[in-house]
Amino acid sequence: MKGQSRHGATPRGDKGAAFDRWLNRVVSVAVTAALLVGLAAVLAHWLL
Repeated sequence: MKGQSRHGATPRGDKGAAFDRWLNRVVSVAVTAALLVGLAAVLAHWLL
């Protein structure tokens, strides 16, 4: 293990890195959508 840099439990190639970027984008969009829906619900509750 000396001289090797490890990030995570399992080594991955380039395909893993591309999948991680895609997954990060999907999760970011989902979280943003959930926040917007929650904010809209709070505003509707306060105003209506």
